[in-house]
Amino acid sequence: MKGNWEVLGEAGLQFFGKMSASISHEIKNALAIVNESAGLLEDLSLRAEKGIPVDPERVKKQTGSILKQVRRMDGILQNMNRFAHSIDEPLKTVDLAQTVTLVTNLSSRFAAMRGVVLAYQAPPAPIMVRTSPFFLENLLWLCLDFAMDAAGAGKTLNLLLEKAEGDMRIRFTPLERISEKSDREFPGEHIKALLAALQAKLNIDEGRRELSLLLGGATIGD
Repeated sequence: MKGNWEVLGEAGLQFFGKMSASISHEIKNALAIVNESAGLLEDLSLRAEKGIPVDPERVKKQTGSILKQVRRMDGILQNMNRFAHSIDEPLKTVDLAQTVTLVTNLSSRFAAMRGVVLAYQAPPAPIMVRTSPFFLENLLWLCLDFAMDAAGAGKTLNLLLEKAEGDMRIRFTPLERISEKSDREFPGEHIKALLAALQAKLNIDEGRRELSLLLGGATIGD
């Protein structure tokens, strides 16, 4: 039987590998669009050298496409940088709202592949919590992974961050297919190990069609 740290290590490696692969795939897609637009600009410049009139709007369109993808890659790399640095310290005070934002951003490609729209709006005030950033991100991803399947294709999955009797609760709702998905395989050993490490609680409410994660030790404001 695996020890708790072995399970946590296995979960962490799988999480880090999955997200790294997804990030590299997104960057590759953006670079492919940049390469295509650059090729079209090169063709237009060759036409201009030969004295063939070039439509300025075509140049503007391709330039705009390149700039759009550069901004996209900048956002992807910012997320990657934050994600990579979450391993720096085993215990740290972090903004829970920003952590949920990061995991939501990292998961956007997986949501699109399943036909699910992720809806999350960070609260205006910071919500500070003393925790293990990487373990928390891993737990949020595993909950979100389950919730996306339970929501179903073509649905909007809401992530709601709210205060609950001095603690903070993250709700994933509505989960139209939660009755089909909430079986003995969820939560698995990875989630149970992360819950224990973070002293968090997980609740599946089939009546309300939602999954909720309860985290203690949070303070609202600076």
